[in-house]
Amino acid sequence: MAVFTPPARPAVRPGRGGAVGWTLLVVALVAGLVLTFLPSPYLIEQPGPVFDTLGAAEYEGQDEPLITVDGHETYPTAGTLDLLTVSVQGNESVRPSWIDVVRAWFSPSRAVVPVEAIYPSGVTNEQVDEQNAVDMQNSQKSAVAAALIHEGYDVPSSVTVSQVQADGPSEGVLQEGDVVVSVNGTDLTTNGDVDVLRGVVADNGAATPATLVVERAGTRVTEEVTPEEVQQTALLGVGVSVDYTFPFDVTLRLDKVGGPSAGMMFALGIIDKTTPGELNGGEQVAGTGTITASGTVGAIGGIRQKLYGARDAGATVFLAPESNCDEVVGHVPDGLDVYAVGTLDDAVTALETVASDGDVAALPTCTAS
Repeated sequence: MAVFTPPARPAVRPGRGGAVGWTLLVVALVAGLVLTFLPSPYLIEQPGPVFDTLGAAEYEGQDEPLITVDGHETYPTAGTLDLLTVSVQGNESVRPSWIDVVRAWFSPSRAVVPVEAIYPSGVTNEQVDEQNAVDMQNSQKSAVAAALIHEGYDVPSSVTVSQVQADGPSEGVLQEGDVVVSVNGTDLTTNGDVDVLRGVVADNGAATPATLVVERAGTRVTEEVTPEEVQQTALLGVGVSVDYTFPFDVTLRLDKVGGPSAGMMFALGIIDKTTPGELNGGEQVAGTGTITASGTVGAIGGIRQKLYGARDAGATVFLAPESNCDEVVGHVPDGLDVYAVGTLDDAVTALETVASDGDVAALPTCTAS
């Protein structure tokens, strides 16, 4: 009787496959721990707190109105005029982990930015906070001036040279402390601001002397400065500070929030409180943008985070600086109508149109450039 003998199988070293599997598992665990705990060179921007300029918020431990007016009649308001903030996860010394960064990359409401974008090399956390506080204070002054000028008031202004750039066009001509009375005949002592000064100099152009009348040590002096062109812009090479004398007192309070991006919404809140009727028609409105006393609305950072912050706070209308439109397109959350504004007048027109159930389709919106 034949006996069947199965073919011999090749020898397999016991445990080799298991060892490879365990090695891969250990590598994966180590990689996971690295991603979880190893700090990244990035910070994460995300929607921050939302504040209604028509309402109140905690200020130095107590609830205080964001806008208080003394010496002028105020009127009832309704709805909201929300200003928006961006919070940052991490700082110069404490960074988000890599796994936090990966999660943020896939979130439509968050943005991953290099640390240097918020904390430039050689600048401490405290210095950034101090600068943000100064920017907020200057923005608040400009917001009050813009609102009152919009309402028809003349606002005395004082534009003072605070810094003269070394080797710049004004060195040896203008001095720190000079109060600029006029530039090429344009008065800066009433309704004047940095925007007006820059506009006149830009119109003057580089290589053409600009005539400045300044008050120096109690005496008016006429000087000529030839601007220089920097990135296609004519500049005098000076830093200036601006102060205003208002016809009545407007106090703005917002604790632990810095930067200039609340300017436009503060201005709208002042207008709503000091004029009859509801500027927003009782709607929940949010917005953002810097403001100059002459009413120019400027670009801000973190527009995408602010869009989502507005939506999450219940806003249905959003006012965005037209100079931020490229960042708005494609990032508008459902349920939010966004209108583009370049000036305070544009913003007021948009709100009046919404309030009166007017033709909102005719209002400017953001489109891809």
